[in-house]
Amino acid sequence: MPKTNKDGSARKSELPSTLERSSKKAQRTYAHTYDAALEQYDGDEERAQRTAWASVKHTHEKVGDHWEAKDEPGPSDERAETGGRSGGVSAGGVDANATKEHLLGLARRLDVKGRSRMTKAELVEALHRANQKATREARED
Repeated sequence: MPKTNKDGSARKSELPSTLERSSKKAQRTYAHTYDAALEQYDGDEERAQRTAWASVKHTHEKVGDHWEAKDEPGPSDERAETGGRSGGVSAGGVDANATKEHLLGLARRLDVKGRSRMTKAELVEALHRANQKATREARED
């Protein structure tokens, strides 16, 4: 099913919950990419969804229960750099390529305990867990 309305806006009823709580730009990015990929890949919904998420992760990062625009667009983790499901590890929406200082700032916002003693890789994992928790809690509300 198409994710955009006739006017080009994202169809809210068709968006994943984390995108419902995100900016209009994140919603449009997902919806337009999904629709274009669905047409390109002859109705393969799974592939269209993977392509749409890749597009969102290129321009946005997951912060808690929603997506926020990155300062600089680009791949967010090993998997995005190599492309496809077979290459690299996904960081689940955390911009693993961001600076440690940026990740520490997000960890502070999400109240990640022990963040000041964490390595960059540990921060990415802790942020991923904090995002998952925030998303679960938002869905329960």
